[in-house]
Amino acid sequence: MSLNPVIALLGRRLRLAVVGGGPGSFIGAMHRQAARLDDRYELVAACLSSDAARAVQAGRELGLAAERCYADGDALVAGEAARSDGADVLAIMTPNDSHFRFSMAALNAGMDVICDKPMTNTLDEALALIQKVQSSGLVFCLTHNYTGYPMVRQARAMVAAGDLGDIRLVQVEYVQGGRSQPGVSRSPWKDDAARGGPSLVMGDIGSHAHNLLRFVTGLEVAQVAAEVGTVVPTRTTHDYAGALLRLSNGARGSFWVTQAAAGVENALRIRVSGSLGTLEWQQEVPQLLSFKPHGAPAQTRTPNGPGTLPLSAHSSRIVAGHPEGFHEGFANLYSDAAQAIAARRAGQAADPLALHFPNATDGLLGLQFVDAVIRSNAQDGAWTRV
Repeated sequence: MSLNPVIALLGRRLRLAVVGGGPGSFIGAMHRQAARLDDRYELVAACLSSDAARAVQAGRELGLAAERCYADGDALVAGEAARSDGADVLAIMTPNDSHFRFSMAALNAGMDVICDKPMTNTLDEALALIQKVQSSGLVFCLTHNYTGYPMVRQARAMVAAGDLGDIRLVQVEYVQGGRSQPGVSRSPWKDDAARGGPSLVMGDIGSHAHNLLRFVTGLEVAQVAAEVGTVVPTRTTHDYAGALLRLSNGARGSFWVTQAAAGVENALRIRVSGSLGTLEWQQEVPQLLSFKPHGAPAQTRTPNGPGTLPLSAHSSRIVAGHPEGFHEGFANLYSDAAQAIAARRAGQAADPLALHFPNATDGLLGLQFVDAVIRSNAQDGAWTRV
């Protein structure tokens, strides 16, 4: 990573406010740590819980000034917008049903936005949000954090460079076991379809798998033949989805996601095969990208190792042979978004290598994919256009 481009452009770090992700939240801590890793942001304000007293207490425990520990998210946006030193950026990690509300509030207040996935719960909300992002000119980053891994970006760059030839086959799966047993979730809102969205498994991890496929291949899913539902008895929210895919260039694919595979931890995998070779990557071994060229020995690519392409090098902080993982992938999105935000605020063009973070368009396409999977399932798995 180069010297801090945000300070070079603005003379200071970006002022960050966060809503959600308070005590007991894994993803909240991840967002805050990612924001600080490359020193692009200063956390200045927060609303960390839907419980007013806990929200204020949690903010004070992070060292925030009392007047910037807000009791609710709307008050946070209004309060920061009224300050001369108010937050530049709002990061959102609340339950899914409030992503749209807080994103729109921040954009209306002139704040750039970093939002956890899924972008919204409904297509109508997604369409309204992307129109607002486009009309405002503000930066919107959607934290599909797996696109921040150096070897995922290496894969994207190799596909774009033609190393695989014409893409013909894609397999993507995201398999977890955290919901393999009956019972209430650790986050009870996830058991409420009104809050978690029309398909919990698709919003939670299916959106990641779909985004990873698009990010690496540069292709869109044109049609799906899908099944989605539950495999754990008594559960009412989706914990499984599978689909055959037809991609925009005529390639074929398969998609499988579940949170009910007992004993599995976090097995996100992708295989992309073209006319000249195949790439394979697994999140649980993120340092290794396997490249199998046609008629030649298999190769293994590693961060900052031989054959590293510029997009991957841009995302690697340390020398070859040293591990980077989940925190760093998340931080790459925060850092790239920061460079884009700082460039916009300074009236300059952003570094092209910093413009590969998922945005509102990716969020809309993810919602359209979820909608197509649900519609296909309702037609007994019939081929359905996305």
